[in-house]
Amino acid sequence: MLFLVPTPIGNLDDITLRAIKTLNDCDVVLSEDTRTSGKLLKHYNIDKPLWSFHAFNEHKALKNIIDHLKQGKNIVLISDAGTPGISDPGFLLVRECQSNDIKVSCLPGATAFVPALVASGMTTDKFYFEGFLPHKKGRQTRWKFLCLLDVTIILYESPHRLMKCLEEIKEFVGEHRRVCIAREISKIYEEFITMSVSDLIVHYTAHPAKGEIVIVIEGKQKDAKNKEYTDN
Repeated sequence: MLFLVPTPIGNLDDITLRAIKTLNDCDVVLSEDTRTSGKLLKHYNIDKPLWSFHAFNEHKALKNIIDHLKQGKNIVLISDAGTPGISDPGFLLVRECQSNDIKVSCLPGATAFVPALVASGMTTDKFYFEGFLPHKKGRQTRWKFLCLLDVTIILYESPHRLMKCLEEIKEFVGEHRRVCIAREISKIYEEFITMSVSDLIVHYTAHPAKGEIVIVIEGKQKDAKNKEYTDN
């Protein structure tokens, strides 16, 4: 059986008792970076074989993993942080398990975009999760689509590309649109800043961002007077 087990996105206490039990009971742990995962397992005194499974080897590794599952092994898939398959490897393995009638169980647990959304002050009843935008090809096409959405939009971004992303939000979405930068969620320097994208550009020009970042963008608002969508 394959288990998808969420791991902490920052604070190591953000793991469930069931996740710890599943890691203790499994035969093998698949991880993006065995060094990162090794620290987590050591913290909880879990001693299991760690196999590397990431975006660059997942196609090659699939057959071997499926063979071990068919032999009756219980295998856990974890990512460096958060829930496997959310902007991380996992989809191909789950699909291959389904094709081979191998049971899959996904445990509930940590994922970065949920606390970012809830703490942003944006509407939470409907939202669109984009994840990471393409770095080059297709990026403008995605922005042209996203700028028309009237629901909250969620992106993942790295700190060294944050300013570029904010400038693109200003260009495609509008300089007055409210945006929340959620940074270092559940860590010591956790930060949620919500203001117009223009003000965020000024802020992060003076105070360059560090750490993992989630960007939450207010959806396009409908003007009550003329019923047309406007930037605000």
